[in-house]
Amino acid sequence: MSARVREHATYEDLLRVPDNMVAELIDGELFVSPRPRPAHALATSALGAILIPPFQFGDGGPGGWWIIAEPEVHFGPQVLVPDLAGWRVERMPEMPTGSFFTVIPDWVCEVLSNPRLDRGKKLPIYARHEVKHAWIVDAEQQYLEVKRLENGTWSDVAIFTAGEAVRAEPFDAIEIDMTRVWGPTPA
Repeated sequence: MSARVREHATYEDLLRVPDNMVAELIDGELFVSPRPRPAHALATSALGAILIPPFQFGDGGPGGWWIIAEPEVHFGPQVLVPDLAGWRVERMPEMPTGSFFTVIPDWVCEVLSNPRLDRGKKLPIYARHEVKHAWIVDAEQQYLEVKRLENGTWSDVAIFTAGEAVRAEPFDAIEIDMTRVWGPTPA
């Protein structure tokens, strides 16, 4: 997926973007992308469906997290929309009442749609603002990269492929069957 870019943009420019597009403001540039393709949307939805019961509701897991799909998160002047983000309840005891988040997530997940944007622009911002964990998911190639922030730099913790059973921090209290994330294999 490609993103249209507008330089010297403001938050007001972001607010004018139609609802059927994803808008992000990075270093004064407005990035506008189409809604995700089906494989991307399926991977995001499946991961959320797997993580929310044990980590948000405490069903079969430790609870203590908020897991949100496509939140608008303000990192100072940067406005990013990770595919999934998670906050420990101890850091964000209640949901904000406005339309965006200002508390920095503890975990973000980017399902690759535009690697130059997702990896090249967003990951460094997450690191600068001390997001502790990041997952990069490639729904087309069927792999999951798990990253941990150490001394301001992303360290690769693990890379899981296709049908592996995964225990990935910070959600390693459960095992994730990645075949459920990729969806059914065509006959």
